[in-house]
Amino acid sequence: MQLLHVEITEKIIKSYFKVYNTLGYGFLEKVYENAMAIELRKNGLEVKCQHPITVLYEREIVGEYFADIIVNGIVVIELKSTKEISVEHECQLINYLKSTNIELGLLLNFGKEAEYKRKVFMNVYKQ
Repeated sequence: MQLLHVEITEKIIKSYFKVYNTLGYGFLEKVYENAMAIELRKNGLEVKCQHPITVLYEREIVGEYFADIIVNGIVVIELKSTKEISVEHECQLINYLKSTNIELGLLLNFGKEAEYKRKVFMNVYKQ
């Protein structure tokens, strides 16, 4: 199985570890979001912070969320600053993928331990 967008995700993960190692644990998510945006842009990536995601049900808008970061229009990044990644965090990221044309998401946790997860939801499964 071939991974999606390997070159971009390598840059994102490298940026994540640089920010994590520089700032450490204990800041609010917004601080990490701002630092990640700076680092991602330094690595030549296009960054959109707090990008709106509209949720539809039977072609009607039923909600709107905001993705922490969208990179190059093809990767959703969800940032957390919690003890550990939970199933709810993973489901949140999958729901963002379901609600967009984006197939790849990264969940980055700035907890006591650096932790990240990669999630894929292919467009062929979206309605």
